[in-house]
Parts: sequence; C-alpha cells; structure tokens
Amino acid sequence: MTNDAHTPVPESTDIDAALINAAAAQAHSWLASTADEQDPATEQLADLLRNPDGVAFTMDFVDRVMRPEDDKVAAHALKSVTTTYDASFLGLINGSLVGLGGFFGPILPNLVMPLARMRMRQMVGHLVLDAESDALNKTLDKAAESGEQLNLNLLGEAVLGDDEARSRAERTLKLIKNPRVTYVSVKASSMVAQLNPWDIEGSLVRLKERLRPLYEAAARRPDRVFINLDMEEYHDLHLTVRLFTELLSEPEFTNLEAGIVLQAYLPDTFDALAHLAEFAKQRVAEGGSHIKIRIVKGANLSMEHVQGEIHGWPAAPYSTKDEVDANYYRLLDYILRPEFADCVRIGVATHNLYTAAFAYKLGTKRGVMRMMDSEMLQGMSPAQQTAVRKAFEGRQILYTPVVHMEDFDVAVSYLVRRLEENSAPQNFLYALFAPEEQALKDQEEVFREAVAQRWDTFAGPRRTQNRLEEAEQAAGRQAPRTGRFANEPDTDPALEANREWALKALATDPGEHGVEEVTDAGVVDKHVSRAAELGAEWGARPAEDRARALEAVADELANRRGEFISVAAYEANKTVTQTDPEISEAIDFCTYYAQSARLLDSYAAEFTPYRVTVVTPPWNFPVAIPTGGIAAALAAGSAVIIKPAPQVVHCAKLVVKAFRAGLEAQGLDPDLVQLVFTDEGDAGRALVSHADVDAVILTGASDTGKLFRSWKPELNIMAETSGKNALIITPSADPDLAIQDLYLSAFGHSGQKCSASSLVIFVGAAGESQRLRSQLVDAVKTLIPGPGYEITATMNGLAEAPGEKLLRGLTQLEPGETWLVKPEKLNEDGTLWSPGIRDNVRPGSWFHVNECFGPVLGIMHAETLEQAIEWQNSTGYGLTGGIHSLDDDEIQYWIDNVEVGNAYVNRGITGAIVQRQSFGGWKKSVMGPGAKAGGPNYVPQMGTWADGELRPREVDVPAAVANELRNLASRAALSDADVEWLWRAAELDQLAWMEEFGRDHDRTGLISEANIFRYVPLLDKLRVRIGEGFALRDVIRQALAAAVTGTTVEFSATPALAEQLAVLGIEVRQLSDAAFASELSRAESARVRTLGAVADTTREAAVESNSVILDQPVLADGRRELLPYLLEQAVSVTMHRFGIIRSVAGIER
Repeated sequence: MTNDAHTPVPESTDIDAALINAAAAQAHSWLASTADEQDPATEQLADLLRNPDGVAFTMDFVDRVMRPEDDKVAAHALKSVTTTYDASFLGLINGSLVGLGGFFGPILPNLVMPLARMRMRQMVGHLVLDAESDALNKTLDKAAESGEQLNLNLLGEAVLGDDEARSRAERTLKLIKNPRVTYVSVKASSMVAQLNPWDIEGSLVRLKERLRPLYEAAARRPDRVFINLDMEEYHDLHLTVRLFTELLSEPEFTNLEAGIVLQAYLPDTFDALAHLAEFAKQRVAEGGSHIKIRIVKGANLSMEHVQGEIHGWPAAPYSTKDEVDANYYRLLDYILRPEFADCVRIGVATHNLYTAAFAYKLGTKRGVMRMMDSEMLQGMSPAQQTAVRKAFEGRQILYTPVVHMEDFDVAVSYLVRRLEENSAPQNFLYALFAPEEQALKDQEEVFREAVAQRWDTFAGPRRTQNRLEEAEQAAGRQAPRTGRFANEPDTDPALEANREWALKALATDPGEHGVEEVTDAGVVDKHVSRAAELGAEWGARPAEDRARALEAVADELANRRGEFISVAAYEANKTVTQTDPEISEAIDFCTYYAQSARLLDSYAAEFTPYRVTVVTPPWNFPVAIPTGGIAAALAAGSAVIIKPAPQVVHCAKLVVKAFRAGLEAQGLDPDLVQLVFTDEGDAGRALVSHADVDAVILTGASDTGKLFRSWKPELNIMAETSGKNALIITPSADPDLAIQDLYLSAFGHSGQKCSASSLVIFVGAAGESQRLRSQLVDAVKTLIPGPGYEITATMNGLAEAPGEKLLRGLTQLEPGETWLVKPEKLNEDGTLWSPGIRDNVRPGSWFHVNECFGPVLGIMHAETLEQAIEWQNSTGYGLTGGIHSLDDDEIQYWIDNVEVGNAYVNRGITGAIVQRQSFGGWKKSVMGPGAKAGGPNYVPQMGTWADGELRPREVDVPAAVANELRNLASRAALSDADVEWLWRAAELDQLAWMEEFGRDHDRTGLISEANIFRYVPLLDKLRVRIGEGFALRDVIRQALAAAVTGTTVEFSATPALAEQLAVLGIEVRQLSDAAFASELSRAESARVRTLGAVADTTREAAVESNSVILDQPVLADGRRELLPYLLEQAVSVTMHRFGIIRSVAGIER
C-alpha cells in the first residue's frame, strides 16, 4: 500500500459540499433534458435490462445460434432458445420473428438461419459496427458530420497463434491508414499470441516489434491518428504500463501523442496513475508530446473473480462497486490538477452521469477542463451522450467495437460484458432504465458516499504473494489452515517478485544427483527389514501423529519450491509453467492425506495398515506423484521405500529429503521413508516382489504393471497406468475456447502426461470448419520448443529420446493419414521435437489405440456425437476425456455415456487437482482396487479391514433389500448371529448409500467450476468367484450389495461348490477353476470379488487380462464393502461464459 494513496492532494479541499451538490444538480439537469429521449435502440436495451432473461437470452442466442457454422445445428439451438425464453422484450416484431425462426428453422435451416443471423446483427448494430471498409466509411462519415469521434476497437477470433496475431495487426494498421479513422484501440493480447506470463522481458520485445509499425504509421499521418493501448485483465497491468512507457520513450515517438487505459476496479491503479503522470511530466519537460490516460471502471470483473477462484488467489479487483467508485473519484482528484494539465489528457470514461458531472465541475473549478475528454460506449443512450458532450466543449469519444461479418460471433464476449455490467442493480444504466424512481435516488447516495470515501478506500495490490520472501522466511504452505482441506495456491506470475524468484531458480543448475544405484538384492533385504521394523511401530501410532507429520512435510515442500523448480528444469526438462502447479499438488497430497488419516477412525470397520509399501513413480511428474504415493502410505501407517525412475533420481532425492526433514521435525525416525535406487534388473525385481513388501504403488505404463504382477501374481498393486485420451469438439462448441484447451491439453509438457489429449474427435461440421483447422495449426506452430530451464520455452523438451512407440508416432503415418503439421527433430539427442498433428486417424488404427506419450496429436472425424463417444470409449483405456459444446443436451448425453475416470466439460483435460478432480481411470488405465488418487478412498485402501463393533442403526432399509435378506437368510438356515450381522450390513449399506455412494459430491464448492465426484455402476458385471472355505453369509452379503448399487453380478463356483449354494436359490454358474481362469484371461480389466480360497490359476489369469482380484475379508460396513461394485468418477464442468455464471446440463450454481 502506498501512503500517497491515502494522503489527499492539497487541491482536495476544492471538493466541498458545494461542488458535490453542483455535480448532483448537473446530473439531474442532464437527466431531465434527456428524459423524453425516443431512441428505439435505447428503448430495446432498456427492455432487455429490465427483463430477468434478457442477458441470458442474448448470450444464448449469440452463442448457440449466431456462432455455429452448421445451419442445422444453429436451427436446433434456435428452437431450444425460443422454447426456453420469452423474447417479448425484443418488441412485438422481433419477438415474433424469433418465435417463427424457432419453428421454421429446423424445417428450412439453410434459409432461416442466415436471415436470423442477419437480423441479430441488425439488432445489435448500434453496439458493434461492421468493419467492412465501405460500411465503416459511411459510419465514420456520419459520425464526423454529427461531431462524434469514434474510438475503433477491432474484434476478431481469439489470437491463439502468430498468423492470427499478424493478421490482426495488419487489419489494425489498415484502420490506422484510413484517413477517416482518428482513434484506434489495440490490446496487447491481440497483437502477439501466447504471451508467456513468466517471461515479461521476452513479451515486451515481441510486443514492441509488433506495435512499432502501427505507431510509426500513426506518426507518419499528417493528422496523427491516435492509438490507445487498452488494458485487459490484472495480469496485463504492469506489462501494459511498461510497454506503453518504453515504446513512447523511443526517439521516433517522442512527439507522438498516444494513450493508455487504467481500470479503477483495480486498487493497484493509483500507483500506476502516479507513475504515468510523472512519466508524462518528464516526457514533456524533455520536449516530448503529452500522453492520454483513459480512466474506466473496468469491464473484466467477472473473469477476474473466476481467475482468483480457480487459482486460489485473492481477487485482484475491489470486492464492491462502492470501492470502485471511490477509487475512480480518488484518481480524478489526483490527476485533474494544473500540475498535469499540460502533460496529460484524461478520458473520463463513464455512463454514470454523476461521475461525468463530478469530473466536469471539478475540472471547471480547477481550470483544467482543457485536459479532459468525455468517453462513452457507442450506441448507449445517445441523448445523454449529446448532453454531456456539450458540457465537455464537444470533446467526446465513443468506444466503438468493429468486427468483420465472418467474425461477428466473437462479439459475444463484448456484448455479454456490456450487458452483464449494465444489468447489475448497482449500475447506473440499470437504475436509469429501472421503473422505480428510487433506483436513481440510490445512485445519488452512492455517489456522495463514494466521493467522501475516496482517500480512505484501500489502494495497492490485493495480491501480495512473494515467493522470494516465503523462501527466506521458511513460511511453509500458504493455503488457509481452517481444519477443512484447501488447495495450495500456485505461484502468480503477474507479480514481479515471483518472476524474479522463477528466473533465479531456473538459473541454478543443481548438478548430478549423487545417488548410488543398488544392484545387490542383499542390500534390498536390509532396506525392507528396516522398513518393516519401523512400519510396525508407525502403524500403531495415533492417526493425529501421522497427520501432523504430513503437514510438517507439506511445509518442507513449500519451503523448497524453488529447489524443485531448478531440479525439474535441468533433470526432467520441465518448464516452470508445468512444475509449479505440480509442487502445489505435492503439498496438497500431504495435507489431504493427513485429513484422510484422521478420518480412518470414522468407519464402522477397523483398519490395520500395511507395514511396508514400495512406491514406484514415473519420470513425467517427478515431484507430485512420488509425494502422493509416499504421503498416502504414511497417512495409512506404512513405512515407505521409494524406487525412483532412473531419469529423475534427483527429483526423487529432493522429495525424500523433504519427507525426512518433516519427520525429523516431529521427532520421528526419518527412515520411515527410504530412497532405494535399484537397477531395472535383479535388485529392482527383488524389491517389488519381496515377501515383506505388503503393497506396491505404481504410476507408469500398463506394461510395467503387468511385468510387476508377473513376478508375483498375488501382488497387492495400486496403479494408475496409461491413457489414450480424446477431446470431442462438436459444432456447438465455442471454437476459440475449444482450440485453446485442445492445444494446451495435447502439448503441455510435450504431451508427456498420461492425461494428455492425444486425440481430438471433431463431430460433423466441426471437422470441416476451416476456422477450427487454421486456429489449431496456427496455435501449434506458434509453440516455442526449448529446454525446461529456458524461460522463453512454451513447450519443453522430452525427458529422454523417444522410444519405439513415440518415434513411430512422430515419424510414421498410418494408411489414410496425412500430416497437418509434421513434427521435426530439433536436436541431435532427440529430446527436442516440434509438435505434430496427424489428420484423418481412423477408428481401430494403431494411433487410435496406442499411447505414444509425446508431442503428437491425432484428428478423427465422426459424423455424430454418438459415433464420437463410441470412438472415445473404444481405445481400451479410460483415464481422461473431454467435450467442448454449448449444447446442454449434448453435454448431458456425453456425461452419461463417456467411459473415463476424469471427465471434463468445456475445459482442458489435464491438470487434475487434489480433491477438486481426484485422479484415476477405468479399464486399462488402472490396476488394483480403483480408488482415485487425491480422493476419499485412496488412503483407506492402504491396509486391511475387519468388522468393528456393530450396533443397530435408525435407518430405513428398502423393502426390496429387506425382502431379499429375509428370503435368503431363511433358505440358508443361518444362525441368529449371522442374520443379525446381515441386518447390520443392510443398515450400513443404506447409510453409506445416502451419505456417500448414492449422491454427487462437490467438496471444493467453487462457483465458476463444478467439480463433481460420483460413483457409477461397473461398466461390466462384477464376477463373484466362490472358493473353498466360503461362508453362506458372505454370499448373501454380496447379493445385498448388488441390490443396493444396481451393478450386475455373476456368481460362479466349481460344480461341487455350486451344489452347496443351490439352497440359496440364486443363479450360480458352474465353472471349474481352469474354465474360470480361461474366461478371465480373455476379459478386459475385470473385477473379481472372491469368497473363500483363490486358485493360483485365477490370479495368473487376472495378470494376463489386467483384472483385479479383490480377496479381502467380507465386511458389514457398506462404506467398504460396496466399493468393488462401483466406479469412481470426477466430472469437472466450466460453469461460466466470460465469467458470467450459468447452468450447464442441469447443474446449477
């Protein structure tokens, strides 16, 4: 916080009661003089703002009807929109036309839809102008005749790549050269694609190169067209200010007047204004031209809140409109002074007549009216614009978006921002059009209070994260410590100290890891023996002790964040963009699993942890995944041996160092976590298959898991393995957002993520869209491959040279495929490749079903959504998947039918966050029980369970279940004790169903993103295999579980045992052990619940088919016993459009 922002300038005494009263009187006068305004466009806007459905209708219409290139898709959407909303606020004629369009659209789409789009363009033509040269020239001529000056802002599709950025710059240059154009706005993000928030120096170089020709053209024009540098979101503030001042400091622009925008909704703005004012004074003193500062209230508020919420950062803007207004008046009070009158021009950008009147009266009183322009939005309240323009001596500029016809759909974001801010009850225009007079009276009170509070309102950054200070102070983790789990915030690259911290980390080469490889199985025995000794004692400790130890480790990880950035960059080739969220995830694993440890006592069953767990993490996530495995095992009560991936031993060493330091800080033996870098031969096999190792946590290739299980078929393995993931894009998608999410999901970390989108499936017309194709190619070609330690790299290299599969994916096409973008090898050792896109991948082809794990994307073309989902589901894997569509019916159908553990709607499909999107897949993407990492069932699977004390529960047991229990128990002639046990089980099943399994959960509770954790029945039947020594009670227990969950169950036993089961009257397949094993070996990732003895052949067959044998004791506690019957799924849904919260496929906020 700056002191100056709270110290009124000497001239502030000018702002007395008389001036405030005069300003209010002036506003009243303007209101009175324009009360009889008869402007159809204004009246329509008023009706729209008064109608509760107005903004939602406009957003849906432009999004779903105007946007799609396929007329049939648009017609279907039009019918949906017209049945959802009452469009009467559009007026009788337009409302009737919309209704007729909804009826006739599906019948004659190719005729109706072009007319509907044309009519909509006409209806909003006063807000967004046609950029076509002839039409624009006519508009400019008309404006000039009426004395209006237009500030043109060229809209277009999202700038995802360099080609579009160059095109936007060229089109803007064309505007600047148009002699009728006098004023142009440009945005940094539209001039250069893929600005790297960590590399502000590199971004400035690129931006200046792109903007220089525009400023040169402006300077060469005799009448000096004015260029205004627009401000966007908070992360652009300091970049934009530096860009503006550095560009204007270049000699050829000394005498060029140009402008910049500042947003009053950011409390940082006062410092920026003071800085720019001093810059202007110095510039003029040295013989240069003055500058202009356009002061706005800010139009990105909704997206700022989304960004803060998603990342766990404080929202950058003020939290209330009153604070924004007060800051606006403070800015005017500071800058509207004779001291700055000859070096700064001020654009007072507002439709609030009280604000405009305040500026007018203050400027008049201080004799600085010459330094002010009134600025308003084109097409909003023309009569009031005229009245204010007269007071400002004719100096008024109208902010005017212009768009080419083919890009009209992109105007939706502008329109939505305008309509949303003006439909907010606290907004002046809303009050202006409100039917009740009190609304405008309230505006006057707000005005008076804001002026009074202007120098007392907070100023300075609301985001103060500083990784340099945190490291120096060993501040530990930064998430709120409320007793409820909260995710650790990532590093905010918008803050200068954090960028400095990152550069410092990347400049530090950590050197060799210095860990000796273990090749002797005897050494492995010693480590396992030590772990077993410590594990027994550790597992007997209270859960609270284990939880506190993990929280201490979380602090250690946070304090070493910079070290991890260094090691991951040099050893794993990861950029700071990729590694920083991974460190946050590692911290989250520790704190989340600490909570899981505390919850182990909440079950009706009793838990006994494994003594020794081996963690075998991968090389692609060398910080978070090993941390998660170790933390989960420790939380359960197990000692841990980590066998690091040979490519990232240094990362593993640093992870283990943090664990050992955290344990020691709690007075615990650090050998609870041991790093044993075995070879990939005898020593590695001895460790994984050791008799005293109770469990193995694997993250890696499916083939690795199969190898481990072949060494020890009864191996207790919990593995997240491979994925062949696809993102579906339908014609109803927002193309800009879809392509942005696609290329980031496909090429983040060079595609070396098991969650990466290595396939995109375009549906119908989306596959024929030249816009989608060109945007994708443009974005991918713009990526900058480079080593992880280079801050300029936007796509890091590979951890090692490509193996057989990846090399084939990068170099060989399958029949019918073509290269849309051909990958190129960029260095001798093969660790750096440019990204590639292969088109026309066919269903069932090699690339369709094989995970390549690198920077190559395949495109498939489906005729229908149903076909796309079939292809998405048919890879054999089921890890992640996504859909981009704005059609609720499409989204709902996809959610109901996609077969993945992590499902994403209208967002990227990578970057799962602990608890928010607990991670783990189905089918070939998982080995073991199937609990998702970072979810509620992960730690509880790290041990064995036995019945605890059972007591009656006050809960209704469904009649069907109760009847089933009575019938089966009667037939089996069970003992009273067994029947009582089954009733307790039925009661606990119902409690578990009501509290956990039978409902959707969203424990994170974000507004802008729904993150639903849910359970669904198995895709295939659950095989219940009954062996020697089974208990009839346990068989009945499984029948009860099936009745509750709805999962299909197949009982089987040898013929002899099946005869013993006949008394129950349930269907039992008679299969010998050999026949069952034969069937199981051909199954695909089956689940087998075993009762009694398990044949060796069954275990061997399960290894072959990636099936899991669940042989744990049968429990009464449904919270444990129902798990084999269900799949866990995390569904993450973007709940906003441009920051505006909306319902999606029946999900509400």
